[in-house]
Amino acid sequence: MKKILLTVVGLFAMLGVFAQGNDVIVGKWKTVDDETGQAKSIVEVYKKSDGKYYGKILELLQKPENDKCVKCKDDLKDKPLIGLEIIRGLTKNDNEFSGGVITDPKSGKTYKCSVTRSGDKLSVRGYVGFSLIGRTQTWTAVK
Repeated sequence: MKKILLTVVGLFAMLGVFAQGNDVIVGKWKTVDDETGQAKSIVEVYKKSDGKYYGKILELLQKPENDKCVKCKDDLKDKPLIGLEIIRGLTKNDNEFSGGVITDPKSGKTYKCSVTRSGDKLSVRGYVGFSLIGRTQTWTAVK
């Protein structure tokens, strides 16, 4: 009986690990300012019912010039930074999440986006055209 119970518990634990592996970017992440190297914000990445991944600003760790996205040109224009959906429409492709966009609230520009995870780090790449023309930020998991 103990062996059966241990086997069942082990199977459920393994299923939990596999289920977690599908949404490896879901969670809260600390972003860093490229210019200063200082922590900038906390972004929550989540999965919507459409099966795609999105990210919104939960907290600002630095006081911005303006608390709204004044330079954004689309539906994000003049929206508050807290709650602003800066990542939209990522889909999982093997170990990479891509096919979506990311908006830089400071410049108001929107870029194609891809995200990969390694341990407690996310590599978030924004680019124009080809992935080679862009920049990558490293975000750290918030525990």
